[in-house]
Amino acid sequence: MNKYILAIDAGTTSSRAILFDKSGKSVGVSQHEFKQYFPKESWVEHDANEIWKTQLMAITEVLKKSDIAEEQIHAMGITNQRETTILWNKKTGAPVHNAIVWQDRRTASLCESLKEKGKSSIFHEKTGLILDAYFSGTKIKWILDQDPELRKQAENGDIAFGTVDSWLIWNLTNGDKHVTDITNASRTLLFNINTLQWDEELLEILDIPKKILPKVVSCSEKIAKTSEKIFKQPIDICGIAGDQQAALFGQLCVEEGDVKNTYGTGCFCIMNTGKTPVKSNNKMLTTIGYQINGEVSYALEGSVFIAGAAVQWLRDQLQIISSAPEVESLAKTVDNNGGVTFIPALAGLGAPYWNPHATGTLTGITRGTQKGHIARATLEAIAMRTKEIITAMQKDAKTNFKSLKVDGGGSTNNLLMQIQSNLLEVDVVRPETTETTALGAAFFAGLASGFWDSIESLKKAWNINKKFKPIKNEETQNIITLWEKRVKKVSNL
Repeated sequence: MNKYILAIDAGTTSSRAILFDKSGKSVGVSQHEFKQYFPKESWVEHDANEIWKTQLMAITEVLKKSDIAEEQIHAMGITNQRETTILWNKKTGAPVHNAIVWQDRRTASLCESLKEKGKSSIFHEKTGLILDAYFSGTKIKWILDQDPELRKQAENGDIAFGTVDSWLIWNLTNGDKHVTDITNASRTLLFNINTLQWDEELLEILDIPKKILPKVVSCSEKIAKTSEKIFKQPIDICGIAGDQQAALFGQLCVEEGDVKNTYGTGCFCIMNTGKTPVKSNNKMLTTIGYQINGEVSYALEGSVFIAGAAVQWLRDQLQIISSAPEVESLAKTVDNNGGVTFIPALAGLGAPYWNPHATGTLTGITRGTQKGHIARATLEAIAMRTKEIITAMQKDAKTNFKSLKVDGGGSTNNLLMQIQSNLLEVDVVRPETTETTALGAAFFAGLASGFWDSIESLKKAWNINKKFKPIKNEETQNIITLWEKRVKKVSNL
């Protein structure tokens, strides 16, 4: 009987279940979207019960669709949208508030207040993170501050906090296990990445009772068994990691200096920095990459806010393309950018500039400018922002990387990948399986359960689809020169 690893990919807009065979190939996928709630400007919420229901539907459906029995599932791995915050009643299992999503900005003023009190450096030293509404800690505080009765229940130990991984495992085990993994814990503003413990001082600053926190486990170990109320045949849950860390491992970035970049709405770039945390001088995040067999690998993470979103802007606002994939063919109608530079600061400008007030600009337009020039400049902008992040990471880590592993929707754009290779002057490597987030969760689960016997054996399950080699030309240097001159005007408003 063939065995498979079931990967749960609990994303921001949908719940997915993917089955992988021993060769690392996806043999079945099921996906169910869930509703996004926007109760006020800059607030984003999910219904935690809907996340659970859609995830269970996806699991049930993928098994049925693929004609695979429960007993054929060797183990389960979970990866999830990070930082999204859920609090629920331990006795009833009912959420006490809608999930507050990582994108939610309602605690921005609380973060500013903490910064004014001089607390930034404490959080940065201990967690590797910047004090921002992005992370879970201030979201927990906000929920507890809304209701004195709820806070009393939390202090009595009747309330549980978890990111989406914790919530799913609580439900999969019928309330038997309250756990999270070290990567999700490292994104809460409450976990000390040096001592690998929940930090008493940070909990005190945010007034969060320790009793509500889950037990922290590694990314790859036998964590729990699913309840017989869920599946007739209990399934071992053996892997957990936040989505970007799962993608790092799914890309087998297991050596110091290995880098992966995910091209989605934004770009998430992570570099493996080895066994010791690297403090960033360029406002990158220092975070935990993964933990296996008690050994922690640390990472630097940088984000580009606008990547695929710039292509969506060409489609929806400028209407010069009717679908996102068309941007490549339109960009190929011209030989170069025609002197046009697009600075995609459509939501401010992130690292290394950190100017939330910056706005986007199209510069160098003449009467000869065509739609193709704007399309090409957009792809160059995505690649240049990625180059800036990676250059900053290299400075922080004092290391040169050999190649960039890529995934996400934008990685299927061959022209973008070639431009990226040219700008970085390294090979850009796209794997056969672009489901690297789910594959990473599967790898973690498969290692702990014996489905794969070593990281070496995982390499047989990771295959290259295409390698883009850098081409040296004057055009590449021209892109960089124009960009560096023009981005200064936008970043120094």
